[in-house]
Formats: sequence, structure tokens, C-alpha cells
Amino acid sequence: MDDTTATADAPAWIAALFAAIDGSDARRFAAHFTEDGEFRFGNAPPVVGRTAVEAAVAGFFGSIRRCRHRLLRVWQGDGSWAMDGTVTYVRHDGREVTVPFANVFVMRGERIAQCLIFVDVTPLYAG
Repeated sequence: MDDTTATADAPAWIAALFAAIDGSDARRFAAHFTEDGEFRFGNAPPVVGRTAVEAAVAGFFGSIRRCRHRLLRVWQGDGSWAMDGTVTYVRHDGREVTVPFANVFVMRGERIAQCLIFVDVTPLYAG
């Protein structure tokens, strides 16, 4: 995750979560979820359960070379977090694609019970 003022405003667990994503570490990413956590990425159907989250994210990581996030803003609500920024995906052919994203995390304790990622990855897979 690039250094921005939003990074300073984000708690350490959010920085660790994005480090796991940018490091293509599906297991470390999924560890932030409750056992029955729900994960929805873009317009894909949601997956439920930490094991299913890990498998879905690992599958996505296999479709790209790597990614890096730039977090712009972070908001905390009652039992939830929201953030926005840009993500740069590096395709297997080396081409980079940068798109905006927004995430909403509904928390249960210190773990994510529901993760909603709003992103259009159509340009990533375009010829």
C-alpha cells in the first residue's frame, strides 16, 4: 500500500490486510475474517466462510501477476469501516491497469464478518 495520509489514519490491521493483498497472500488475507465471514468482490457472487474466502482470493491472485493499492480515505462507523483508493493490477503480460475501488467492512469484534469490494475489473481482462 502506498504511503498517503489515509495510511496514517488507518489502524494497523487495515495496513496488514492490504499488505497481504499486495503480497498475494490469500491465507493471511482470509485470516482477517470471521469463520463464517462473507466476501463479495465486484459483481461476483459472494462466498461465505474463511476457507472459501481464501480459495476465491487465491484464484484471483492466480489470474494476475501482482497488485498494489493506494488508499486515499478511511472512514469508521458503528461496527464498520469504509475506504477508497486506487488499485494497480499487473497482468501476466506485464501490462498495468489502474482502477478505483471502495471497500466496506462490517466487523464482528476485530474480524471482518462481511467484506464488500466495489471495483470494476473489466479493464483488467480486456484484450
